[in-house]
Amino acid sequence: MTNDPILQVLEACEQRRNARRDFIRYAGTAAVATAGASLLAACSDSGGGPINGATPTPTPTATTGVTDADVFNFALNLEYLEAQFYAFAANGSGLPNSSLTGTGTQGAVTGGRQVTFSDPLVARYAREIAADELAHVNFLRATLGSAAVAQPAIDIGVTATSAFSNAARAAGLIGTGAAFDVYANDENFLLGAYIFEDVGVTAYKGAVGFISNKTFLEAAAGIHAAEAYHAGLVRTVLYRKGVATPALLDAADAISNARDSLDGSTDLDQGIRATGSGSTLASNIVPTDNSGIAFSRTPGQVLNIVYLNRTAQTAGGFFPNGVNGTIRQSAASGT
Repeated sequence: MTNDPILQVLEACEQRRNARRDFIRYAGTAAVATAGASLLAACSDSGGGPINGATPTPTPTATTGVTDADVFNFALNLEYLEAQFYAFAANGSGLPNSSLTGTGTQGAVTGGRQVTFSDPLVARYAREIAADELAHVNFLRATLGSAAVAQPAIDIGVTATSAFSNAARAAGLIGTGAAFDVYANDENFLLGAYIFEDVGVTAYKGAVGFISNKTFLEAAAGIHAAEAYHAGLVRTVLYRKGVATPALLDAADAISNARDSLDGSTDLDQGIRATGSGSTLASNIVPTDNSGIAFSRTPGQVLNIVYLNRTAQTAGGFFPNGVNGTIRQSAASGT
């Protein structure tokens, strides 16, 4: 099996399409996307949207040896990534060093710059979410105290080999050797935010089964709710803009398919366009099953996505040297 993460994702797209068709048969249930139209078509079935009837991932059973602090430190790594992305995009500068120190190797941020927003509402949303993500970082660090991990090395750059470009290429949005500038305009920024926010929601929901302390559990539930608000907002704005610019809907659905190809054999992810509704413009703002329940991802599945690799790895993608803490290995393909 090839170790190239981009080829792995593209190969998995075909498997995902066939799995979705089997599921249906047996269960009865603007500047982006142009270059990757053929790849998008290969990664999706009849419109590339979600299967809304998919059963959510069961909440994982607590693993022996994993402590509440381990789980919170895992979450802190993800919050560092989100907070730095939004801080640069909204304000033009990253987090202060006082919010980055801790155990493990402290890494630098590669890339990041302020977006020149054309829509003042998107600019306001970006600033609000940036403030929330910084607050999450500081809250988790204060809760963990001396046990808090330092920020690991983070890649949020825009070169042809950056994590954002590799993610966009895996989704079919750009071609070989091209770069995806997530800070170029409102739409690219929203697509970048879409990558992170949906993953954050599923990560916090999946963490519930690993937390035993009620105080920690309540805090995790509170952050999960905030991330869900963010994700819903990003999905709503993307959908609203996509009605006028269908290529944006295609791009969001392609990102969903790429995430789904990374996180294992189960069909979890959903785009912002509903399927089976009789309308190609029906919205899917809240990705849930038929009971209205959002799905979970295990830490390993989350790391598959942020490492941009379907195999068991300890580094890659947005975390070129891996995350800090004890939970740092992604899941093996098909798990």
